[in-house]
Amino acid sequence: MSSSLFRTKRVEQSILDTEEPEHALKKSLSALDLTVFGVGVIIGTGIFVLTGTVAKNNAGPSVALAFVASGVACALAALCYAEFASTVPVAGSAYTFSYASLGELPAWIIGWDLVLEFALGTAVVAVGWSGYIQSLMDNAGWEMPASLGSREGADAFGFDILAAALVLVLTFILVLGMKLSARITSLVVAIKVVVVLTVIIAGAFLIDGDNYDPFIPKQKAVEAGESLQAPLIQLMFGWAPSNFGVMGIFTAASVVFFAFIGFDVVATAAEETKNPQRDMPRGILGSLLICTTLYVAVSIVVTGMQHYSRLSVDAPLADAFKATGHPWYAGFISFGAAVGLTTVCMILLLGQTRVFFAMSRDGLLPRFFSHVHPRFKTPHRPTILLGVVIAILAGFTPLTELAALVNIGTLFAFVVVAIGVIILRRTRPDLHRAFRTPWVPVIPILSVCASLWLMINLPAETWVRFAIWMLVGFVVYFIYGRSHSRLGRHEETTVGEVTKPPRGDTP
Repeated sequence: MSSSLFRTKRVEQSILDTEEPEHALKKSLSALDLTVFGVGVIIGTGIFVLTGTVAKNNAGPSVALAFVASGVACALAALCYAEFASTVPVAGSAYTFSYASLGELPAWIIGWDLVLEFALGTAVVAVGWSGYIQSLMDNAGWEMPASLGSREGADAFGFDILAAALVLVLTFILVLGMKLSARITSLVVAIKVVVVLTVIIAGAFLIDGDNYDPFIPKQKAVEAGESLQAPLIQLMFGWAPSNFGVMGIFTAASVVFFAFIGFDVVATAAEETKNPQRDMPRGILGSLLICTTLYVAVSIVVTGMQHYSRLSVDAPLADAFKATGHPWYAGFISFGAAVGLTTVCMILLLGQTRVFFAMSRDGLLPRFFSHVHPRFKTPHRPTILLGVVIAILAGFTPLTELAALVNIGTLFAFVVVAIGVIILRRTRPDLHRAFRTPWVPVIPILSVCASLWLMINLPAETWVRFAIWMLVGFVVYFIYGRSHSRLGRHEETTVGEVTKPPRGDTP
C-alpha cells in the first residue's frame, strides 16, 4: 500500500497525456503573454487592497520591508518553479511537478491545497474589486445597499452581489478560450500599470516625512485571549508578537505574500504555451522582478502620503489621495484598480481550473471534468463548476477571513516544489532541463526555509483551518482518488498482462 501511495508518474507519460485529443489544451501563449499574465495577477490585491491592512495592523511604514521579504522568498521559489515548468510543461503546476518527483499522495495533497488556494484567492480579489467599485459609486453619489455591498461591516445575511457577478462573467470569458483571455488581460494590464505609475509619480509630490515617524512602530503586546489569532511562532516559542515591531514586518510579509502568487499561476499555463522550455522561465522570473519593484515603490509612497494608522482597509490608495485633497486622483485610481483586479481574479480562476483539470485527467477527480470543449478547447466543465462555487464564496465571505488562508496554501506549495527539484535532480538526472535552478540544493533549501518562516508567522487560526481542509482531502483521496487513479489502473493492467498465462495453456 505504501508503495502505491508514492508511485510517481513519469515525465514522459505526463507529456503524452497532453496529446490525447479529448483532453488536449490549445497551445496559443507566447513569452509576452506569460509575462503579461504574471504582471496581471501579481499587481493587484497586494497594492490595491492589502497594503492598507498590513500597514495599519502589522508593520506601519515598514510594510515596504515586508514586500521585500516576501519578494525574496518568492524569488527563491520562482527559480524552482522555472526549472519544473520548463522540464514538465503540463497543466497543473505544483501538482504535476509533485506527481513526477514525490509520488501520488503528495501530488494529491498539493493539488487539493492548490484548489483551495486559487479558489480563496479568486474570492479575495473579487471582494477587493467590489470595494473599489463601491468607492467609485460613492464618488458619483450612488450608494450600494449594505446587504448587497462589501461583506466588511455588512449585516450577517448580506451578499456581495458585485463580487459574485464579476466571478461569473470571468468564468464565461475563460470558457471561450485562452487567447481571448490573453488579449483582454494585455489591455487591462496596460491600464493597471499606468495607474500604478501614476500613484508613484503623483504621490511622491504629496509625501509628508512626518508620516514615516516611526518607520517601524513600537510593538504591541498581545492581549489575553488572542492567542488563537497570534502567529504560530508565538504559540511555539513565546517571543513573536503579531503587531508592529521587527516581528510585525514578518507577520506583514506573511500576509502580503498573497500578492506574489502570480508566477505560481503562470506555471499552470505551461501546457498552453507554444515554447514552454524557453518561455516559462522568462514569464515567471520577469513578471516577479517587475512587480516586486513596483510594490515597494507604491508602499513607500502611500505610507508617506497618509499616516499608517489612518489608512483605509478597502481602498487605501484611493482614500489616501482623498485625504490629501486630490479626489480626481482617487477616482482615477479606483477605476484603474477595479479594472486591474479583474485580471487578477480571472488568472487565479484560470489557475484553479487547470489544476482541477489535470487532477481529473489523472483520475484522482472524476474524469467527467477532464474533457475539453470541442470548439474552444478549454476545460469548460470544471471552469463552470468552480466559477459558480467561487461566486457564492465571494458573496458571503469577508476579505479578512480569506487572505491569510490563501497564503498558507501558496507557501505549502512552494515548500513541496523546492523539495521536488532536489529529488528529481537525483532520480532523473537524464531529463533535459531548458532552465536549471542554480546552486542546487542550496537555493531549494533556502526556499523551503523562507517559506516555512513565513508560514509560522501566520495566525494559528489559519493553521487550524488549513489542517481541516487537508484532513478532508485525505478522506476524499482514500475514498475516491486512490481507487480511480489512472496510474494505479495502468500498473494493475501491466501486472495482469505479465502474469496472465498464454491462451490454451493449462493453468
